[in-house]
Amino acid sequence: MGKIAVLTNDLQGDVVYLTPERTAVMADAQPHYIAFLDEMRRRGHTVYHLQLINLPDDPNANRRADGTLPLQRETEGAAILPAFLADGDVVVEKNKDSGFYETKMHELLQEAGVETVVVTGLQTQICVQTTAADAFFRGYNVWVPAECVVSDKTEDRDRSLSWLAGYCATVADSKDILETLDTKGELPRMVVKTLP
Repeated sequence: MGKIAVLTNDLQGDVVYLTPERTAVMADAQPHYIAFLDEMRRRGHTVYHLQLINLPDDPNANRRADGTLPLQRETEGAAILPAFLADGDVVVEKNKDSGFYETKMHELLQEAGVETVVVTGLQTQICVQTTAADAFFRGYNVWVPAECVVSDKTEDRDRSLSWLAGYCATVADSKDILETLDTKGELPRMVVKTLP
């Protein structure tokens, strides 16, 4: 099987620190999440950080209460949080929730020989779900580590993980993903249910 890449979504100050609830759930997830990224890097897998940048003319971009636009290019709030970055990581700009919609992501992964993507980040029910589905539509084998995806509300996260597992991704604990890599040398494709 081809190479494996890890995709993160929206690990940026304007996203992570948007609400006290989100800041709290990210603080809980961060140590485990960073440890998983480090273990994947140690095994030779590249981490691609999908960086959401709002375009000023995008009518669907969420604005702050005062009308200002967050996540603007080259602002502190749009930068990937340093705690998640390491040498060799790749930052890919996106302007919509999915990391594949009008981005260089597919091209970069194809050039690198990647066949499997491990999708992480926040929010689970928005950017993670759309990125995972778009990866699946492009033929990638998709895995999602359950503790490395975050939503403000647990029920949103759980509902999204259930949808992903039932449709386009293998959802597993990050520990199980690492053990599968170490024992099988790959992350097998999910078993597609055959129609009667």
